[in-house]
Amino acid sequence: AALDDANIGRFVDALKEFLDRSQFLIITRNQHTIAGSDIVYGVSQQEKGVSRVISMKLSDLGVKAKK
Repeated sequence: AALDDANIGRFVDALKEFLDRSQFLIITRNQHTIAGSDIVYGVSQQEKGVSRVISMKLSDLGVKAKK
């Protein structure tokens, strides 16, 4: 089941507590979870049958991490 906004915040905070010891791969469409990420990977399909992996480092885009 999907988490509500308050629990998404707690989830992201819990993950950040482990970042000095672990890495996480999370598959999500939730914008709050994505905003709590350092790097976002996605797949783009600009023409039929041709997929391309894209990545964005959020700090390069001026997105500041919540503390």
